This record gives sequence, C-alpha cells and structure tokens, in this order.
Amino acid sequence: MSTTGESPGLEAAGLESEGPERAGLEVVGSEPAGPERAGPERAGPERAGPEEKRVTWAELYFDLVFVFAITQVSGLLHHHHDAAGLVRALVVFVPVYWCWVGTTVQANIRDVDNLRDRLGILLVGLTGLFMALAVPGAYGGRGVLLGAAYWLARVVLLLLLVRIPGVWRGPYGVGVLVSGPLLVAGGLLPEGPRLALWAAASLCDLGAPLVFRRRLAKVAYHPAHMPERFALFLLVALGESIVGIGGTAASARLDAAELAAVAVAFTISAGLWWQYFVFAADAMRHAVVIADSRRDMVRRVFQYGHLALVAGVIGVAVGFGETVADPGRALGPGSVTLLYGGCGLYLLTFGYTRWMMFRQVATTRIAVAAVVLALLPAMVRLPALVVLVVLAVLLVALNVLEHLRVERAARAARAAARSVDRSAARVPVPEAAAAPGE
Repeated sequence: MSTTGESPGLEAAGLESEGPERAGLEVVGSEPAGPERAGPERAGPERAGPEEKRVTWAELYFDLVFVFAITQVSGLLHHHHDAAGLVRALVVFVPVYWCWVGTTVQANIRDVDNLRDRLGILLVGLTGLFMALAVPGAYGGRGVLLGAAYWLARVVLLLLLVRIPGVWRGPYGVGVLVSGPLLVAGGLLPEGPRLALWAAASLCDLGAPLVFRRRLAKVAYHPAHMPERFALFLLVALGESIVGIGGTAASARLDAAELAAVAVAFTISAGLWWQYFVFAADAMRHAVVIADSRRDMVRRVFQYGHLALVAGVIGVAVGFGETVADPGRALGPGSVTLLYGGCGLYLLTFGYTRWMMFRQVATTRIAVAAVVLALLPAMVRLPALVVLVVLAVLLVALNVLEHLRVERAARAARAAARSVDRSAARVPVPEAAAAPGE
C-alpha cells in the first residue's frame, strides 16, 4: 500500500481518490484445481491464503500484441469519429479486449509458468495479432479474419482450462459456443447485418460473467495479480495517447505553437495517468482484498470498469492527433467529442468504480467530468491549442485538489494515531499484568 497518503485507510475521510486501480477478470465455470480456497471470498485483511502472484514474462510479452491492437482501433476511430464510427470502433474493440481479459483470468487462477501454458498464451497472442491486423478492414474484406481469430483464441483458452469440471458452462464456453461463431458469421455478412451480429456477440461476452455469477463464486482469485494486470492494460492505452501526440508532431514544423500543443497534450495524458496510478490503483487492490465477493469486484470494477477507462483514453488519444497537427485550427464536433467526451467518460468511470468498491460518491471527479462535458459545445469553435489548455487546466486543478485533500486527511489520521498512543500511555497497567509470567 502507498505510504504517501493515498492509502485506502483514508477512504473514511471521504476522499475522492481511490488509490491506483490495477486488475480485471473473467471467470471459469467451476472451482479451479490447486490449494486456493473456493467459494465466496470473505472480507478482512487477515484472511489467509496465497495473496501474492507475480505477472509472468509470457504475460508481459503477450501484452505487446495489444499495444499494436489498440493502435489499430485508434486508427479506425481516427478515420471515422462520428457517432456511427464510435459504435463501429467499440464493437470491434470489445472482442479484442475480451480476448485479453480471458487470458488474464486464466493466468490469475492457475499457475501458467510452465511450457504448456506459455505456448498457449503465445498462441492466443498470435490470434490477437491476427485480430489487430483485421481491424482496419473489419467492415470490409477482413471481417472473417477478425471473427476466426477471436474464435480460435477462445478455443485455445478453453483447452487450457479443459481439466476444470464444468468450464463449458461459463464465460469460456460462451466464447466458444456463442460469441465466436457469431463473429465469424457476421464477417460473412454485409456491413449493416455484420455490425448487428457483432454487437450481439459483444453483449453475449460482456453479459456472461453476470449470467454465470453464481457458478463464478467458486473461483478463487489472486487479488494482487488482477489489479496489476488491468493497470498494465490501462498503461498500454495511455501509451497510445503518447503515440497520438508524438506521431502527429513528428511530421509537423514544430514551431512554437506546435511545441506548446505537445506540452499541453502531454500534461493532459500525465493528468489521466495521475488520476489512476496515484489516486486509484492502491484502493482498487485494497477493494479486491477485502471484498465479500471477489467475483463481483472483478466483474464490476475490472472487467466492466476498465473497459470504460480504456475506451475513454483511446478517445483522448485520437483527439490528440487532431489537435496537435494544427493547433491554430478550430476543431470539428467529432474531434472535440473524442477529446472532451473521452476525458469525461474516464472521470465518470471513477465515480462508478468508487461506488462499486466503497459505496461512496467521487464528488470532485464527477463534478469535473460534468464541467468537461458541459464545455464541449463551446470548444467546437475555438482553436485547438485553447481546447487543449482548458482541458489541461481542469485536470491539473482536479489533481491538485485531490492531493491536498489526501495530505490533509493523512495529517488528521497521524494526529489521531498520536492521540490514541498518548491515551494508551496514560492507562495504568495492572500490577498482575506488569509482573513477569509465572
């Protein structure tokens, strides 16, 4: 846990900070083999069990595929960022994301640091690369490639878990029997029916952990591994925001206005990073450890919440590409919507995750998100540099405010602890208790 004031112990002070959030999951349909305790998880930091699980090198290498996949999704959104383009990009992104989630979950509940599982993870990585290659032409001639690659990934994941009884009757079975075939069938259809069928497949995948939540209560999760994996995925998305800045600026003249736009855009990206990794990550990990039901925490905060967080970051990343290119030009509605709408979605999602974790309202983040979204129509006619500066000022102000609140709460907690220590020192010790043991 953090020792700089972001500790989840400060939640009682009503802070909006959540501590760096890092996790995510999807679950199988039965109890895994191994020493982990099955059944609903009981709250309490004193709970015994294998709480620490390290991310393997195979998982980190696997993540490199999704660096490219997110870049491909961003490119699709860059070329079509009207309302229809947003829907099309989201429908393509969900199976890419869910492929990563399925791999992360199976690595969480099992020991994957062995030859069989390393090869399995690498094979899923290859299918992810095929999916990424298919994204630019997903609504053209590469629709079947996208669907077939996803289906193969789900088959491989199911085979890795085939020794678990009842695994077919859970999210992994849904991927093989329902969503995979729907994606392949959609790839054979014209664009309109294809979008509808792919949207149905996405809803099946996203709904499976909810439908099978009773069965998933038998799964034992490693609370440290999950938050770390999802934090790494968000970091990959934030890396795309840097690409959105630098990729555009590298081919520009780099005059004073463009350099200023790069600096301001980087400030926005850093502000988004700060919100998660300074104020949210520790609390998310803490929430998993103490949760009455880790199954529900994984589903709500990581599987669903991180989908929204990453989607918001991708929107901001694509918006950067539109603003840094020509900082003196007024942006259109689509570009402003990506930039401000993505940031608003990102901040609002913290309101959702905080409520899911602690049943508390993230007042400051929700308030700033409301301001960002309210300013969106006014930003359409302003120069891109002004649009960036306004957003950067709002994020910096939010981070400063939350930092001050964390520091104030930490000082109050330390003062309370010293008061308790002084009170304890004044309590007389009974003579019998002070005597040496007999």
